[in-house]
Amino acid sequence: MENNITTTDSGKTAAIISYFSLIGWLIAYFALHKDKKTELGSYQLRQTLLFSIVSIILGWGFSFVIGILIITTGILALTYLLYVVYLALFVIWIIGLIGAVKGLKTPMPIIGEKAQTMFSSI
Repeated sequence: MENNITTTDSGKTAAIISYFSLIGWLIAYFALHKDKKTELGSYQLRQTLLFSIVSIILGWGFSFVIGILIITTGILALTYLLYVVYLALFVIWIIGLIGAVKGLKTPMPIIGEKAQTMFSSI
């Protein structure tokens, strides 16, 4: 009985830690999940991996495009578009983190279901 409690707790711990940067994901996967796989841990690790990849690509991509637009047009107000993207990513991250803290397999908006099929081996 005590072993099940530890396994469930480890899954929840890995799920929560995976939300704190790519380094947190690596720690959660290798230190907490790899040898003691749980359904919750796998679910949340898949989501946070795709979320990290999408966040990096969107952050760099939008920063580059908006930087070019600001240089060519001189309109500094375009930086607000970047803030909107970051705010949307933050809201998606919060929704996922709340699910992990509650121990639920709640999909993140937009990317949650896709992550489950893309990284099914985790």
